[in-house]
Formats: sequence, structure tokens, C-alpha cells
Amino acid sequence: MKYTFLMLVLFVYSTTLAQNTFKATIQEAETNEPLYGVSVFIEELNKGAVTDMDGAVQIQNIPNGQFKIEIRYVGFQTLEITRTFPLGNNQLNEIFQLEESHEEMDEIILTSTRSSRTFQDTPTRLEFIAGEELSEKGNMKPGDIRMLLNESTGIQTQQTSATSYNSSIRIQGLDGKYTQLLRDGLPLYSGYSGGLSLMQIAPLDLKQVEVIKGSSSTLYGGGAIAGLVNLISKTPQEERELSFMANATSALGLDLSGFYSEKYENTGATVFASYNTSTPYDPADIGLTAIPKFDRFTINPKFYVYLNDQTNFNLGFNYVTEKRLGGSIDFIENTTESGYFEENITNRLSTQLLGRHNFSEKLSLEVKNSISFFDRKIEIPDYNFAGKQISSFSELNLSAVEKNTEWVAGLNLWTENFDQYRGDPNQDLSYSNYTVGMFVQNIWDIQENIVLETGLRGDYQSDYGFYILPRFSVMYKPSSQFTLRAGGGLGYKTPTLFTEDVERLQFQNIMPLSVDDTDAERSIGFNIDGNYKWSITEDLNLSTNVLLFYTRIDDPLLLNSTSNMFYEFTQPNGHLDTKGIEANMRWSYKDFKLFVGYTLADVDKHYDGQREQYPLVATHRLNNVLMYEKHDNFWVGLEGYYYSPQKLNDGTTGQSYWIVGLMTEKKLGDTFSIFLNFENFLDARQTRFDTIYTGTLEDPQFRDIYAPVDGFVINGGFKIKL
Repeated sequence: MKYTFLMLVLFVYSTTLAQNTFKATIQEAETNEPLYGVSVFIEELNKGAVTDMDGAVQIQNIPNGQFKIEIRYVGFQTLEITRTFPLGNNQLNEIFQLEESHEEMDEIILTSTRSSRTFQDTPTRLEFIAGEELSEKGNMKPGDIRMLLNESTGIQTQQTSATSYNSSIRIQGLDGKYTQLLRDGLPLYSGYSGGLSLMQIAPLDLKQVEVIKGSSSTLYGGGAIAGLVNLISKTPQEERELSFMANATSALGLDLSGFYSEKYENTGATVFASYNTSTPYDPADIGLTAIPKFDRFTINPKFYVYLNDQTNFNLGFNYVTEKRLGGSIDFIENTTESGYFEENITNRLSTQLLGRHNFSEKLSLEVKNSISFFDRKIEIPDYNFAGKQISSFSELNLSAVEKNTEWVAGLNLWTENFDQYRGDPNQDLSYSNYTVGMFVQNIWDIQENIVLETGLRGDYQSDYGFYILPRFSVMYKPSSQFTLRAGGGLGYKTPTLFTEDVERLQFQNIMPLSVDDTDAERSIGFNIDGNYKWSITEDLNLSTNVLLFYTRIDDPLLLNSTSNMFYEFTQPNGHLDTKGIEANMRWSYKDFKLFVGYTLADVDKHYDGQREQYPLVATHRLNNVLMYEKHDNFWVGLEGYYYSPQKLNDGTTGQSYWIVGLMTEKKLGDTFSIFLNFENFLDARQTRFDTIYTGTLEDPQFRDIYAPVDGFVINGGFKIKL
């Protein structure tokens, strides 16, 4: 018995000796700071652990033998090591350093911040949509960018016409006139040409979309009080791209598009072309279009020249022509000779020139120019309006980079001429003006974990005078997991006729602006946000971001009705302000991804000592997307968006609602894929729980549109990439 007990003790003792422990500390290579949440895994043994706040990790009960150990962390290069157990004395507590992975960062160089830094190294808070996410959103609405923007926290696309489907961008609850929409940093959609712009920009030739929220006038001049949206075009790459898309909808819409890109020895080219059409669609069966009848053709070629390693330029143009007819279904389908209608005929042509010369690795010169021609005719029963706009933008900037600092300074010139050639001659809205601007910006790496960005702009506007616009942003990274940003600045917006309220009236009975009786709207804004990423386990990762924002606009320009049924712009004594929170949370677990976003936007108007809630703002919004994806095979996603009740201009309050959708795409080989989307399959529609007009069908008086009017729509198609 004693012999048996002794043998058992010896067996347990020898087994214990064969169990080893791996101890290590994981640091960031650049700063030597410990990394928290790093996954350390031995696949052969299915054993692993994650580092603590000191970067320490420990894996126990490792048998004798040689094993491969994988050290993995989001945003860093994976490190693989091999160790033979038992370990030598010099391996009992090793230190490993991880290098940041630049594979994805190289594809996401920001241009909207006027620097050449990646998003992780930029003090200005910037959001972007790129890569597969951009492609997935493009599947849902291939004909325009509304869906792409509306599904982001803090952004709401506001429909301004019940029958034409026209919409504008609202950032943090502020009117669309306070958002600047750019294409490759060029203001191609300003003034009169901003009308219907969201409906006429296809997302399929975009490389990425960059959004800066809060006052950005120092970067790009007047108008960017709420923020800016910069649409970045695809450029030629070493590998040729030839792709086609066909999409059809249950609302009897059709989208056809093609994109070609190729880089030759010293030249390159991209060409995008699309045809979009729809028949009149009335899901509520009320006799009015929820989606109008339209036909649109787009062509956008660009030519690139690479003279040498130091000098390159590109030249392109964009042409869009469209005829859009909404209103009475019977009138549009020619079953009656009369009825309410709204017809828009637009022709949009713009040129783009971008050139760059690098004097050295540290000094470069950039030239930008665009000329835009826009013609739009609007007709409703007993009234028509038409105008032409010619505008231009030119810029010359010089950038310099040293070890710890980056400078950019430049000059730019805007010109704008609008000529009304239809409408009431007694209310001629024609005008002409120009703006000259100078700006300088500096980014300074104060320490390895503190970066300061400062900027100053001076603008002279021919009608309203001179404006000085300072701004700042600071970024603090106490650790590789946590980033804190804060920023603020001043902004301005010169009075403009082209607002959401004027669009709702189709420019009818609008009195011209009086330069002598109006002043520019002035703003001040601040925001602060924190971003935290955490690798909880090898497969479970979390990234969170919380943004606090505040913007105040003094002397806002308002459109009011007069006693003789006309409308004029006035500036009451008071201000607007918006304040709130944006919170985003991204979870990823193996092939699953969950995005949860929340927006609180408290927007108020303060006039003559009175405070009122600003209309058409959902105080609370939820953005939820659950995605399952097998890379290069298929993906399926479920999305749900909640909008809280909104105050309307007539004093009533709209109802809350959910929009729920299902989207999927399947790849069939390397070149072909099919997609299918069930958008708003719960059929949330304003005409189901509220009205969109009062009066008669022949003379409707339209109410605010605060919810979808098209309801449940299925779309699907295929993509070919050669």
C-alpha cells in the first residue's frame, strides 16, 4: 500500500514539473508603453490570455515541448514566436514590442483636414466611410448618397419636398444651409446648384467619404458652420479596375452604372457613367408620388498626368442631366389633363483641376480650380421659375513638413453669379459676388502623445465685408487604447436665398435679399470626444467613441411671410444653438460585427427672450447594425434606426418611428456578386400614421415631411468587377 501511494505521489510530482508557465510584457514599439488587452494565444493547445493594464500576460499549464505563440492586437502587426518548454532563465519574463500596422492606414489618408496624416494621427475629429462599408451602403441606394449619409450618427437627411423627393443634409440638427458639401475638396454644390444635389450624386465612384462635424469655416471658408462632407473620388491604381452594377427596385426604379480606372506609365484615367430612372410610385394610394418619375444620366471622366516623381496633375469634368416630375399620379401617367405637379429639369456641368509639385520631401505646392455651370427649371401649376448659376473656385496652397510640425498656408477665390430668367420679374433674385480668402494651419507634435492643431483664416466677402476665423484642435493619447480630442472655432454664413424653406415654396413669392438690411450669421462651436478600443479576448473586440458638441449661431436668417402673402428674410434679435451627445459602440466577434449609435440633439431658437424647440429635429436617434460576414464570400446585415417625435413648423408634433432593413450580398467567384436588400420592411411611412398635405388633391398644401414616404422597398441586382 505504501509502495502504491509513493508511486502516485511521484507521478503527480513529475506531471506538475512538466507544466510550464509563459510570462511576458507587451509594449508599443514607438513609445514603450504597455498595451492593455493584447491577445496571446497558443493555437495547438487552445490556450490563451490577454494582457492587463501593465501589459503583463501569463499562460499556465503548458506541457513540455515546442509551441508557436501568436501575439495579436487590433491596429498592430501580429507577432509570432516559437518557444521550447521548459524555458531558459533568460526567457522567464520576456518583453515584446508590437509595431503599428500601416496596411489599412495607407488607404485612409485624410484630405479634408488639409494634412497628409492618417485619421489616428489627426487632432481634428473626422469620421470616414470607406472600403467595404462604402460598398455595402452603395448597394442600398446606388443612385444617390442619401442612404450613405443618413445612417451615420449625428447626420439626418431631411426631405424638403413631398413630391420631388428633394433632400438636404442636417448635421447635429442644424439646417442644410449650414453644411458644406465638397467633391475632392472643391465646392461644386454651393448656392443654387445645391438644389437636388443629394439626389444627383451617385456613390459608386467614391473612394471614401469624410465628415467633419462642427465649425469648419477656417478650413474651407464660410458655410461650414454645422460641418462639412467631402466626397473623395477613386484614383487610378497600378491594377486596372473595370466594374459594372445593375440594380432594380420594387418601386420600378432602375440603376445602371460602370466605372473604369487604369494607370499607365506616365498617365492614368478614370471614367464613371450611370443611368438612373424611376416610374411614379404611390405606395399609399393617395394619388401623389412618393417617388417621382425621373430620368438621369451622369458622365464623369478624369485624366491624370504624372510628369515625374515630383509633379502630377489631373483634369476632369462632371456632367449630369435630369428630368424629374412628381405630383398627381393621374396627371403624370397622362390619364388626366390637369392636376398638381412639380417638374424639375436640371443640367449640371463642372470642371476639376488638381495639380501638385513637390519641391522636396518636406515642401510641396498644390493648385486647385473648378468651374461650375448649373441650370435648373422648376414648374408647378400656374408658376415656373428658372435660373442659371456660374461659379468658380481657385486655390493655391503651400505645405511644409518638419520633424515635429506641419504647416499649410494658402489663398483662394470664390466667384458666384446667379441669373434668374423665369419667374416674377418684380421679385428678381439675381445676384453676383466674390470672396477672397487667406488661411494658415499648423500641426505640432508637442510630445509623443500630445498634438496641437491651430488655424486662422481671413475672408473678404464683396457684399458683407471681412471676417477673421480662428480654430484649434488638440489630441491627447494617454495610452494606445485611449484617445482624447477637443476642438473649437468660429464660423460665418453670408445670407443666401437657397435654403430648405425656399425649396419647399419652389421659389414662389420670395422677396430678394437686401444686403443693407442683413448681416452674415456668425457662429462659435466646441466639441470634445474620447475614443477607447479594447481587445477583450482574441476574438472579441470593442471600440467606443463619445462626442459632446455645442454650436451657437447669432443673427440667424429666417424666412417669414408678410401681410401680402409674400416671403422675406429677416434677422430677429436672438440666436440658435445645438448641443448634445453622439455615442458610438462597435463590437466584433469572429465573423459578427455590431454597431450601436445614439444621438442626442437639443436644438433651440432663442428670440426676444423666448425659447422654442427647433422644428424637424429628432431629439433622440438610434442607429443599430448587426452584420455577419464571411470575407470574400457573403455577408448579411440587419439594421434598425429609431427617430423620436419631431416638432413641426405648423406647431404639431410628428410621431416616433423605426426603420428596419435587411441587406445581403453573395460573391460568386472573383468577379461576380449579387445583392438583395429589404429596406424599411416594417413599412414605416408618414402616410400610414399622419398626413403629408391638407386641402385638395388639385391644390395640396404640403406639410413637413419628417418620416419616409416611400415605405417598404425591395432592391437587388448584380455587380461585375473585371
